[in-house]
Amino acid sequence: MIEHRVYLLDTNTVSQMMREPAGRVTQQFANVAALDLTQGMVISTVVLCELQFGLLRKPNRRLSDSLERILTGVEVLPLDIEVVSHYAQLRTHLEQNGTPIGPNDTFIAAHALALGATLVTADAEFARVPGLQIENWLQPL
Repeated sequence: MIEHRVYLLDTNTVSQMMREPAGRVTQQFANVAALDLTQGMVISTVVLCELQFGLLRKPNRRLSDSLERILTGVEVLPLDIEVVSHYAQLRTHLEQNGTPIGPNDTFIAAHALALGATLVTADAEFARVPGLQIENWLQPL
């Protein structure tokens, strides 16, 4: 049986791909995308908001062009009704345990949970999210 996976790319992963278009993270993206085992590479609209904010704060034509190229290979998914219950449960759980994460990261984690996706991130705070599958393509292999 073929395993179908969705990879939701976090802001730090896409940022690294933007900075180093031929780097290790981009190569990992290409390797995973080449396998016929995935349903796709996606990013959340929350991630795209963070990336666009960064580019507006510090405009950089090379990075903007790099993002445009990356966006041709991924689907940008909006938050939908499926994210709502994951968000509410996750935020409640983390706050009750005294381990909240940032508001955007809560949305990103809830989005990944709703999709059943593996979150590709180097952000350690996501490790506090129960049931979230994580891969870090930024760490050395």
